[in-house]
Amino acid sequence: MTDPVVPAAAPAVPGKTLGIVGLVLAFLFPLLGLILSIVAANQSKAAGVPNTPAKVGIILSIIFMVLGVIISIALTVGSLALTSY
Repeated sequence: MTDPVVPAAAPAVPGKTLGIVGLVLAFLFPLLGLILSIVAANQSKAAGVPNTPAKVGIILSIIFMVLGVIISIALTVGSLALTSY
């Protein structure tokens, strides 16, 4: 009788899970998402493998932080304009 062939587990990609966590946190806490995505991208780069979720997390975190700054400036200017009358 022959032994059943067991498929080998896929090799773990360094930073892949951290990249996914960074991508999710980019929507909730952009600064934390940016930090984790950068760490994940550096881990994957050191291992020589691509990490798309980390790259997307970096881009989205930057976009959301810029939008947050723009919105907060607009709200501040708007509230100051309303209270000056």
